[in-house]
Amino acid sequence: MSAVETPSSIEEAQAPVQETLEVLYRDEHLIAVNKPSGLLVHRSMIDRHETRFALQIVRDQIGQYVYPVHRLDKPTSGILLLALSPEVARLMGEKFQAQDDVRKSYLAVVRGIPPEQGVIDYALKEKLDKIADKKAKQDKPPQEAITEYRRLQTVELPVQIDRYPASRYSLVEAHPITGRKHQIRRHMKHIAHPIIGDAKHGKGNHNRYFAENLDADRLLLHCKEMIFCHPVTGERLVICAGVDDVFGSLLERFGWNDSAVCAG
Repeated sequence: MSAVETPSSIEEAQAPVQETLEVLYRDEHLIAVNKPSGLLVHRSMIDRHETRFALQIVRDQIGQYVYPVHRLDKPTSGILLLALSPEVARLMGEKFQAQDDVRKSYLAVVRGIPPEQGVIDYALKEKLDKIADKKAKQDKPPQEAITEYRRLQTVELPVQIDRYPASRYSLVEAHPITGRKHQIRRHMKHIAHPIIGDAKHGKGNHNRYFAENLDADRLLLHCKEMIFCHPVTGERLVICAGVDDVFGSLLERFGWNDSAVCAG
């Protein structure tokens, strides 16, 4: 005999499943989550019809308000650090603004083979969002922007995408010294090694090849590690975030898995 469904069990079965994000770190002052690619941090004029936001998801997940302290682009995945009070948000925001004891490490798959390591010192004009940056001064001169990077791995595919019979790509680790909007994406384009999957600053034919042939239909930029001193306790924190299935499958295909591990 089959079990009789009660009204309460039917309601539970039909109730929507609450979306949650992977929590990487949490205490009474801060929470860090692993933001997936394609998720906005907060409302933006970039996607006026978007209904999912990391701030809202985390707020509902932990049952209290959260406050952003740094930027993470919608197509970028990885560590998103949030404060649990306005006071801590201000303290942590000042750290990010001054780059005081804060070091972020990003993984990116780029077109071509850049130098083994380098420093990109190229000023960027700020790109403002009409909602998130509505209080910012609109006509700012280009701001100092510095990114350190090192090449971790390379691969050559026997396919002609541009004018060459083979196509070469690299896995790089980037450390933004300053925190300008889209800094890593714009800086990699500046040195002629755009990030794969970057619809705005990359190359469409390479992006399409990765999407159609390598199942990588996303910006291949991931914030994998963040090191900083806690704004309240002073403790040195090392937060790590693993890559998603899309990025992970690509790393495995190219034999680059070991390079995604945090140094600590």
